[in-house]
Amino acid sequence: MAKRVSPKLAGPLMPVPARWRDEVERILITDRQLAHRIYEMAGEIERDFAGHEMVVVSLLNGTVMFLGDLIRHLCLPLRLDFMGVSSYGAGTESGDLVFTKELRLDVAGRDVLLVDDILDTGKTLSRVIPKLQALRPRRMKVCVLLDKPARRVEKVSADYVGFTIPDVFVVGYGLDYAEKYRNLPFVGVLKPEMYGKTAEKPATRLVKKLKPVQ
Repeated sequence: MAKRVSPKLAGPLMPVPARWRDEVERILITDRQLAHRIYEMAGEIERDFAGHEMVVVSLLNGTVMFLGDLIRHLCLPLRLDFMGVSSYGAGTESGDLVFTKELRLDVAGRDVLLVDDILDTGKTLSRVIPKLQALRPRRMKVCVLLDKPARRVEKVSADYVGFTIPDVFVVGYGLDYAEKYRNLPFVGVLKPEMYGKTAEKPATRLVKKLKPVQ
């Protein structure tokens, strides 16, 4: 297993850009910290996979920014494929896992690097890892940008971890809430009121616009 590193997080002194201050409580990991740590992770992966062609399997959609920055630092022959996995709806709690895209490449007998954005409860990886192992890769390692051990309910771990974070709701750098905030260049803590609001039902809104029948 590769050495795990947990660099210092940004802390409360990093100002949130004005555009996001009403929604983001604070910056947890800056863009510079992300770039530096991902460069380090690529070096660790290169050392472990040296001499072999690898297949990078990335879980959609939250990995996109992390994946792009990671693989451009990998000076190894590799193939890239994606699995579509959905376990989060519009809320914050994980639900039933649905595979929305299957692998296109054959990974049998190959070295596989499974990439995910965040490991929290472990429910997603506890389903994905056995599914990939059933395809008989030569070996498989797991790489995640963020590890949130306080929420773990499944016995799952990663071989490469970018940052270990506390139990806060994070967005940005590919991570979303209700498909928003993926484009933030940093990882930030979302204000509780942003994901604690209960959306008004459309039918209720419609009734309010109608005048009583005379």
